[in-house]
Amino acid sequence: MNKSTEVTHKIAPLIVVSGPSGVGKSTVVARALELNPLLWLSVSVTTRAPRAGEVNGASYSFVSDAQFSQMVESGHMLEWAQYAGNRYGTPREPVQASREAGVPVILEIEVQGARQVREQAPDATLVFIAPPSVAELDARLRGRGTEDEAALAARLEIAHEEMSASLEFDHVLVNADVGLTATALLELCSDPRNEDS
Repeated sequence: MNKSTEVTHKIAPLIVVSGPSGVGKSTVVARALELNPLLWLSVSVTTRAPRAGEVNGASYSFVSDAQFSQMVESGHMLEWAQYAGNRYGTPREPVQASREAGVPVILEIEVQGARQVREQAPDATLVFIAPPSVAELDARLRGRGTEDEAALAARLEIAHEEMSASLEFDHVLVNADVGLTATALLELCSDPRNEDS
């Protein structure tokens, strides 16, 4: 065989971004994608209703409970979790196809889902986005104004519990400045720890 045609296949990194609700995960990931459009953000599937401005297939893929259950039972989910009364999950095939094509993948998912990815894809790098303080997190959640008081109380309780999960992650980034946090995330996407030697 001609040695010049030999190719060493390297699977691209899988970066899992998680953290409590309201910490700014979506904003940080969006900025990282602006800075490096070669990254691919997996679109999660959810059973919750769309919020104002969300686009099906771009923000999330919105499905019924029955459709979601079928995807889980058929093994099409890399991970899935129930959060605040709704289910969220990551389709397995697009993630694997992108990684095999050499495209780094970012998953923006809940803490429960991150734990499942750790089991399903041990080579994944788990990144926890933390708020500057718990008080700041509470203010961000209340400031969104997208939920009634009962739903907000449930999210606040879960968010406080999730803060303790940061110890399970490979890296913790404190989101005091979106630009700096996004830059730090991009550095982790190219960390040699994610590449085959």
